[in-house]
Amino acid sequence: MSHIDLDTLTLAHGAHQDRSNGLCLLEAVAWWAGEDHTDHPACVSPVLGQFGRNLNDVLPNGKRQELRRFIPALPGTAGDGLDERRGYLALDWLVRTYLPAFLALVPSLAGHVTAVRELAPISDMPAARRAGRVVHAARDAARDAAGDAAGDAAWAAAWAAAWAAARAAAWAAARDAAWDAAGAAARAAAWDAAGNALAPTIAQLQDSAIGLYGAMIGGAS
Repeated sequence: MSHIDLDTLTLAHGAHQDRSNGLCLLEAVAWWAGEDHTDHPACVSPVLGQFGRNLNDVLPNGKRQELRRFIPALPGTAGDGLDERRGYLALDWLVRTYLPAFLALVPSLAGHVTAVRELAPISDMPAARRAGRVVHAARDAARDAAGDAAGDAAWAAAWAAAWAAARAAAWAAARDAAWDAAGAAARAAAWDAAGNALAPTIAQLQDSAIGLYGAMIGGAS
């Protein structure tokens, strides 16, 4: 598997017909593991595969290259028994990191930011249900704050890698509520037509998600 020089490899956006046209993260993993060209390598956990494909495509090119360090660690994660734990890691990040970062853009939602950030780590369904109540309250408040504020274009530019990352865990309701709340908060925030006010938040979350992906690969608790 040493036939790939990770230092010179350049990861590209999207899937590719063959390796001569470029490689995304999961296509590079398939090559590293000796599989046929695919962005769904059999050796990779489905949770990590979905998260990795999304993360590869939402990151700007420079940050995308930071994913190269995960290539040797991804083969062998399929069927390793850690996917439920990975799902909760993704949910915990989505609720306690991603969501409050966007809620904090709206001063009137400060109380909800505090409530979300003070939630206990989400590592099982009881904790997810408790978090769900707090997230739903934040969602409703964010929707009220958003009103008719502009922002759809900037929000569309934000990324959502975590949504599919934990499909193996049963937390769709909390996930969807967090998405709605973060979206409403972003739309309600003050930003110019180019969405520049969102840029620092998005950049911070991109860095955080890269760190999250590393933790998910190891199944860290």
